[in-house]
Amino acid sequence: MPDGDTVAVLLKGYPRLSETFIAQELCGLEERGFKLKFFSLRHPTDKKRHPIHSEIKAPVRYLPEYLHQEPMRVYRAWRKLRGGPLYKTAYAVWRRDLKRDRTRNRVRRFGQALVLAAELPADIGHIYAHFLHTPASVARYAAILTMRPWSVSAHAKDIWTSPDWELREKLADCEWAATCTGTGAAHLADLAFAGGAPRERVNLVYHGLDLRRFPSAPPHGMADGSKPEAPVKLVTVCRAVPKKGLEDLLTALSMLPNDLHWRLDHIGGGPLLDALKRQAESLGLSDNITWRGAMAQADVIGAYGAADLFVLPAKIAADGDRDGLPNVLMEAASQALPLIASDVSAIPEFIRHDETGLLTPPGDAAAVAKALESLIRKPNQRLRLGRAAEGHVRSEFNFNEGVDQIAALLTQDAGRRAVA
Repeated sequence: MPDGDTVAVLLKGYPRLSETFIAQELCGLEERGFKLKFFSLRHPTDKKRHPIHSEIKAPVRYLPEYLHQEPMRVYRAWRKLRGGPLYKTAYAVWRRDLKRDRTRNRVRRFGQALVLAAELPADIGHIYAHFLHTPASVARYAAILTMRPWSVSAHAKDIWTSPDWELREKLADCEWAATCTGTGAAHLADLAFAGGAPRERVNLVYHGLDLRRFPSAPPHGMADGSKPEAPVKLVTVCRAVPKKGLEDLLTALSMLPNDLHWRLDHIGGGPLLDALKRQAESLGLSDNITWRGAMAQADVIGAYGAADLFVLPAKIAADGDRDGLPNVLMEAASQALPLIASDVSAIPEFIRHDETGLLTPPGDAAAVAKALESLIRKPNQRLRLGRAAEGHVRSEFNFNEGVDQIAALLTQDAGRRAVA
């Protein structure tokens, strides 16, 4: 597609500090000559930006976040599109979806799709959505309205909390889907096949890491937790949401022996922060924890360099939400940090137990405490695991391969349209 049509990239929100993996891919596509235009369903809420967001050249247009905020824009789009046969087809698809999902969100998706379709520039040849839930719904309706092909990259929550009927139908309609974990790809391939599409429509594309943005790994400390003036420094980077297991981490820390000296930095925002701070206070941990909030990538990299150990006890939330393969694990590994994480979802696709990190059962605070105590007390084991993790990410999880896969899929679509 370089030197050809422009790709409309549909995003749930842009820019977002927590979605560096998306920005990394889009920047990589631009470097490969793709012309992109962004359409975002939400305005940014983060006060900071990563440097990569300033490198991306694509313009961004914001669709109505809520329809009542821009009623005339929605009305003009509806007036423009309502008379044609494509509108009737899209409306019928949406009505069928609405019968199974009677929510305001479903109505909002169709209104956003109308605006996207009405305002889509003539040079757009393909609609590419990130996330298989809301963005893919808007992309699908808009694709019907404009007779353009569409595709989607799926990630984690969108796979595991969306109803199967909706995933089956989207996979049957799209040109291709990509997802970033083997477990997610297998699940979506089964759904695609059940919906009448070939399993091959689903592509496994690991995000990987753009190692150009990460310095060489620094030396890490050899503290063993025995001296109060030299605590072992722990770090976790994640949003404070149920699937990250932060309440289990706090419980695990409260189970460590009193003669073991440590400090924890948490980096990230999220709705559970206040509750976690109260939990830490009740467990007597507050003096050992710094809640640093959301940070730009350069500051996060600095925090990795200052730490001795990375921990992320993720789990499956009550609503089915779960991680895929968190990029923060690869980021920490690039800085030779030993990793403790849960044996859940796609994390074992990256961490090999006792080779590149330690895996614990999800939701098992006692197991997390045991792993923490082991690595806090054994700096040589930390050094061994950290070096192995760094070698693993640098040899097996470079982002270029994944971006090349997405570029090939988009180019393949352009080639089919040219033949047609």
